[in-house]
Amino acid sequence: MNGNERTAAEPLRLLAVHAHPDDEASKGAAMMASYAAAGVEVMVATCTGGERGDIQNPALLGAPHPSRDMGGARRLEMANAANILGISQQWLGFTDSGLPEGDPLPELPANCFALKPLEIAAAPLVRLVRRFRPHVIISYDENGGYPHPDHIMAHKITVEAFNAAGDPDLYPGTGEAWEPSKLYYDLAFNPQRFRALHFALEEAGLTSPYAERLAAWLETDSEGHSMPVSKHPTTTQIDCGDYFEKRDDALRAHATQVDPDGFFFAVSPAMQRKVWPWEDYSLISSRVPTALPESDLFAGLR
Repeated sequence: MNGNERTAAEPLRLLAVHAHPDDEASKGAAMMASYAAAGVEVMVATCTGGERGDIQNPALLGAPHPSRDMGGARRLEMANAANILGISQQWLGFTDSGLPEGDPLPELPANCFALKPLEIAAAPLVRLVRRFRPHVIISYDENGGYPHPDHIMAHKITVEAFNAAGDPDLYPGTGEAWEPSKLYYDLAFNPQRFRALHFALEEAGLTSPYAERLAAWLETDSEGHSMPVSKHPTTTQIDCGDYFEKRDDALRAHATQVDPDGFFFAVSPAMQRKVWPWEDYSLISSRVPTALPESDLFAGLR
């Protein structure tokens, strides 16, 4: 089957593929909450359990549960966040690769998600696509949004599943073929958004938390490298400002990973609604006719 063959009574379905628990809350959460409230079936596929994450919230340093069992703590956090957003969630079952640091970078740990062969890593996602039958799939660009190895692998398996799930000859034993209609990349790190918020805060006489990030985008190192910015243009903006509080609540649910006094909460939802009430996406592939720019991920399917 393919995602274009939809009856009027059939609900629309959206699948967002993320590397770790908490990624769904910092990238696209308001959009997902808005669609879920409108009756769209929204699911997050989480590639890894985030087992190798460090505690990012100073208030939880030394807390017994995450110190003893980070993966278990993050599963509970993920369930809370999904409940807040009104979405469903599935684990793909891979092991967090961790973020390699140092010079030279250390090798990735054996058997982690980022080192899996593509067909092995993509098979659970193909199975999920064929079971959930999403019309729209969202994930990261080739750089992973930022170059964490698990984010890059999440990109790779999403593209593979989008292209392969509709072919009954591929990935045998993973269910009846289903061809999604549209593939998007998330643009959570859209520089235009950060610039707009930065200048609005300055005009209001408020301190901007974005100055350092904007400076990093403008600077290059001695070898000509600059902070990665997606090469894909913004094609689609979803007006979801009314759900920024739900997004923030979902972020706070990932208590081990998010400092409630940190960067994500430095600008009020009211200010964000006034300046940039959208979440931004780039349409990469569409099997239905649509005209750009879009204001709906399901344009061409309604």
